[in-house]
Amino acid sequence: MPLTPLDIHNKEFTRGFRGYDEDEVNEFLDQVIKDYEMVIREKKELKERVDQLNERLGHFTNIEETLNKSILVAQETAEEVKGNASKESKLIIKEAEKNADRIINEALHKSRRISMEVEELKKQAKVFRTRLKMLVEAQLDMIENDDWDGLLTTQVEEETDFEKEAVENNY
Repeated sequence: MPLTPLDIHNKEFTRGFRGYDEDEVNEFLDQVIKDYEMVIREKKELKERVDQLNERLGHFTNIEETLNKSILVAQETAEEVKGNASKESKLIIKEAEKNADRIINEALHKSRRISMEVEELKKQAKVFRTRLKMLVEAQLDMIENDDWDGLLTTQVEEETDFEKEAVENNY
């Protein structure tokens, strides 16, 4: 058990013949008591300071642990977000490729259908042209036919007969 200043103060020495000077010993003991009290006070203050610093250190250690955990959670979250974004981008690319393939297939189908329709229209135009040509040739044949000459002369004769009759009737 450590000495206290009170223990030093109450210490009684046995008196011996030709011993130490009592006043000198008492002065020294008073000085030792003051110094010892000062050391105890400093020790107490330093202990309080160490306790405060340990408390702050504990607080900062907790903050450090919390920050480390937060950093780990943030890194895990970032990796998860990155993974999800990668998956989503792959899905978007696949969907875009599907749509592109569908659009290309529809365009090819439409192109083939239009090509077939164009061929059909060409055939119909050829048939129409042939029929028109035949019709025009038939009409030309009719016009070039000698029957027209007979009709014209007959009509002219009828007109002159009609005119004669009109004159006779005084019209």
